[in-house]
Amino acid sequence: MNWTHALPTLLASFLASLVECVEALTVVLAVGSVRGWRSALAGSATGIATLLVLVVVLGRALTRVPLERLQLVVGVLLLLFGLRWLRKAILRSAGLIPLHDEAAAFQKNVRAAGTTMAVRGWDRVAFAASFNITMLEGTEVVFIVVAIGAGGVGLLLPASLGALAALLMIVALGAVVHRPLANVPENTLKFVVGVLLSAFGTFWVGEGAGVAWPGGDWSIVGLVAGFLAVAAATVALCRGAGVRQQAATAGAKAVRQ
Repeated sequence: MNWTHALPTLLASFLASLVECVEALTVVLAVGSVRGWRSALAGSATGIATLLVLVVVLGRALTRVPLERLQLVVGVLLLLFGLRWLRKAILRSAGLIPLHDEAAAFQKNVRAAGTTMAVRGWDRVAFAASFNITMLEGTEVVFIVVAIGAGGVGLLLPASLGALAALLMIVALGAVVHRPLANVPENTLKFVVGVLLSAFGTFWVGEGAGVAWPGGDWSIVGLVAGFLAVAAATVALCRGAGVRQQAATAGAKAVRQ
């Protein structure tokens, strides 16, 4: 295994999967605390098992596709996916949209469950809710694993290991604390993951298009640094624009008064 490829692949998959696992765990904890843990955990476990089958099926299918075409297509998709995360992270860092609050999301899901008492026996509502959120967030994990793993021969294994490590970490934390992971810096994670996925997507688009990257795989480091610098500069610009807009709005109100 080429560890120059494997280690960045494992790290990117781990961080991206960690974000999705935090969001899924928030809902599972909320459902389990008010509807019952057995059905909630069964639904989540069923969702995870279904997703593992999808990873195996998609992983085998990828071996039949020409690597260059796969890198180009997946690179474009991964770049768009990373830029979407990075855009939201930039706007949140600039204060233009609210930060994502897992504690508030937990309370919202508790209220949405419709009861304050755990349901004894088998609960189809708890099972379905946990299954659906696991499938919803897990589908993005599957996409991340397959996309990152398709970047080269033998990379599906480290990408899968990264996602599995994120899953095991979140399951262990959930089992220990039994509360929303409000202290996990998810917004920071999304910023970092957006930068990483954008850099990997750009690299693989170039690889698929036949671009000879200077320094080979080490150019990914330069791409990461470039996206990080542009994102940080964009945060500063958006923050300044937000301050000027607020000042203009306040001045307009003062004139009307």
